[in-house]
Amino acid sequence: MNTDDPVLIQELRRDEGVKYEPYLDTMGIKTVGVGHNLIAHPIDFTYPLTDEQVDELLASDLKETFAQLDKHLPWWRNMNYPRQRACTNLCFNMGINGLLTFHNTLAAMQAGDWDAVVDGLKSSKWAQQVGSGRSNRIESLMETD
Repeated sequence: MNTDDPVLIQELRRDEGVKYEPYLDTMGIKTVGVGHNLIAHPIDFTYPLTDEQVDELLASDLKETFAQLDKHLPWWRNMNYPRQRACTNLCFNMGINGLLTFHNTLAAMQAGDWDAVVDGLKSSKWAQQVGSGRSNRIESLMETD
C-alpha cells in the first residue's frame, strides 16, 4: 500500500467525498478535501482548494494513516490487498485512536477470523454512523480472500 494507490484513492474519494471548501462533517469537525480534519491538521490554503491541493492533502493524510497503522498494528501489512484497503479506510475515517477501540474486531483481524471481523463491524456504532453503503463495502473487503 502506498499514497498513490489508485483503487484506495478512488474508494476514499467516494466514501469521504471531495469538498473544496471547509464544512462540518457528521461529527461536527471542520473538514476539507477528502476528509481532511482541519482541527487536528490546520492548513494555510485559500479556498476553494485546487485539485492539486486536494490530492496533496490526501497523500499527506494517507502517509500519516499508514504510519499510524504501522506503529500500532504492524501486522496489518500481512493481510491481503483488499483487507489492507479496508483497514486503511477504517483508520482514515475514524483515526487510529478510534480504530484502536475495536479491541475484539482487531484481535479477530490479527487472528484471521473474518466472520468475527465482519460481525464486529456490523454491530458497531461506526456502521450506523457511516451508513450501510460504506460499511457494507468495507465488510465485503474483509471477506475477500
